[in-house]
Parts: sequence; C-alpha cells; structure tokens
Amino acid sequence: MEIKRAKRDAPVLRQNCRNGIEYLTFPALEEGGVASHLISTRLGGVSRGIFATMNLNYDRGDEKAAVDENYRRIAELFGALPEDIVCAHQTHTANVRVVTKEDRGKGVTRLRDYQDVDGLVTDVPGLILRTSFADCVPLLFVDPVKRAIGCSHAGWRGTVGEMGRVTVETMKAAYGCDPADILAAIGPSICRDCYEVSEDVAGAFQELFGRDAYADVSIPEILTDKGNGKYQLDLWKANEEILLHAGILPAHLSVTDLCTCCNPQYLFSHRASRGRRGNFCAFLMLN
Repeated sequence: MEIKRAKRDAPVLRQNCRNGIEYLTFPALEEGGVASHLISTRLGGVSRGIFATMNLNYDRGDEKAAVDENYRRIAELFGALPEDIVCAHQTHTANVRVVTKEDRGKGVTRLRDYQDVDGLVTDVPGLILRTSFADCVPLLFVDPVKRAIGCSHAGWRGTVGEMGRVTVETMKAAYGCDPADILAAIGPSICRDCYEVSEDVAGAFQELFGRDAYADVSIPEILTDKGNGKYQLDLWKANEEILLHAGILPAHLSVTDLCTCCNPQYLFSHRASRGRRGNFCAFLMLN
C-alpha cells in the first residue's frame, strides 16, 4: 500500500511483506543481527470491521479468536510462538519492567500479574517484547554490546514523564548498558500537523523543556502556539530531545517518517477514527 511520509531525504522506515503480512522495520536497528523487530500495520490479519485486519488488542471488542490468530501470524514472522510474547500493561505511565523468562506469554497466552507498565526491557534471547499503539509513540532500544533490548510506549503523558530516559536508565541499571552504545528508534505516531493539544498539555511540555537539563532545547520547535489556548505538539521532536539528553548518540537514533493520523488505512489512529479502531504493535526480540 502507498503511504504518506513526512518529508525527509530518504525513507527512515522500510516497508516489508511476508506471508501476506505487511510490516515496518528500522534498518538501523538491524545492524549486527543482535535483535529482530517489526512494527505491525493494519494489513495481513483476520479481524473485521473497524478492527480490520491486523488488530492486536484484546480489549476493544474484537473477537478473541481473531486476535489470537493475528498474534500467531506475527509470532511466526519471528520463528516463534505466541507463548514467546510479553506484553506491557499500558496506562500512560513512565514505568518500565525488567522482563525475565518467567514472564513468557503474559498478555497473550497467560494473564499478566503486573499493572501500569508502559515499558519493557530484557536480556533474555527469544522473548518478544510487545507494546501497542494507535497514535502514541513507540520507542525501541537495542544495545549490541551488552545484548539487551527495550520497547516502550510514550503518549504525551509518557513523554512528559521522560519515558525514553527512564528506559535508558533502566537498561543501565539492569544490564550495565552505556547509552552511547544503544541503537534507538522513534516509531510511527501522530505528527505535529495532526496533533492539536490544549493549554494544560502544552504547559506540561513547557515546564519539562524549561528545566536546566534541557536549556539548549528550543521549545518552539516542539510547540506551536495557535492562539485561543490551542497548540500543535511535536511528539517526535520531544522524544528525540529526551533520548539525546539521555545519552543516545545522534548517529544511533532513527526518527519516524510516518504519521498514524495521516495514514489511517495503514496504521490504526485513535484521532483519525475517533476511537473506533484496534491497535498496531511494536515487537522486539533479542536473537
């Protein structure tokens, strides 16, 4: 399917199709073959109606059997089973869970025994970390030196909570990762032109980027004041600054060129669908 990309010199995300499933990858995250990843699209599943076709959310009213089959198809792309997937429990926090082999299957084939977790990290090969989206920002991390990975969800609340920094710091604490070694990516999400926010949301970002730690950041590059208490918010730029200030090197950071709201037939978008939708997901596995 043809998609609308943000204006960049070259595509940042690669479109792939295998077994009838269309998905996205960041070539920069694949260096060295340390980890495998994909970001699902709406194409290649069995769900119907507003969930068509690759919905990966059990909680929005889709048939469980359809979502089960969608997960089976995604797992197969990794040469794995749904039992190998571990899901976050997303409530717009900046909480990150260290995932072990005991978490295998939680959120897909087993009940989760944790709540309020928007980020996952692991150093266990074969576990597939999963976070879900429909306009919020996927954040992916691969440390090829310490062989550790992270997969996080950042809506505006998670971004203000510096989810990117928290994920990097969790990888440092758990696995001894050096941020300068980590390859990171900011995935498909709503773009600045599509994301109008209210004054209270804008105020939270003005406060965050008004701190001394971000003294070199230009707030107008993140927020545009439209008047009447309305602003356009650039979540891509905000998360980019957070990751760079967390120690990710510019050369190691890939920033999306795909807006969910501009491509609602390709990626689920809460804003474009007015809430009538499923979810796409980011998946990341240490090889």
